Amino acid sequence: MHIRGDHAELVVGGRLDVRSAADARTVLHAAIDDGADDLVLNLTELDSWDATGLGVIMGAHRRAGRAGRRLVLRGVPPQMQRLLVATRLHRILAIEGGIAADSLPRV
Repeated sequence: MHIRGDHAELVVGGRLDVRSAADARTVLHAAIDDGADDLVLNLTELDSWDATGLGVIMGAHRRAGRAGRRLVLRGVPPQMQRLLVATRLHRILAIEGGIAADSLPRV
C-alpha cells in the first residue's frame, strides 16, 4: 500500500488491508488533523481492500466529521463500489460522481 499527497487530496494505491491498516490510519488522521475543507481520497490506484481497510476508511470519515471536514472518495473502482452498495455504506460516504448504476442491486 502507498499513500501520497497532502492534507487536501491523498492518492491511495496497492492493497488497503489488515497489514497496511495501521500505517494508512496514521497518514489519514494526520491529513485530517492538518487540513481544512474536504479531504479527497483518490482510490484509482487501489487494487483491493478488506474489512479492516474499509474500517480505516470509516474511521477517517468519522474523524473528518468531528473535525468539521468531509471525506470524499474519488475514483472508486467498480468492485469496491459493489462492496459499498452491499454494505450500504454508499449512503453514508461522500462518493464523487456517485455509484455506477451497475453496482446497484436490481429490483
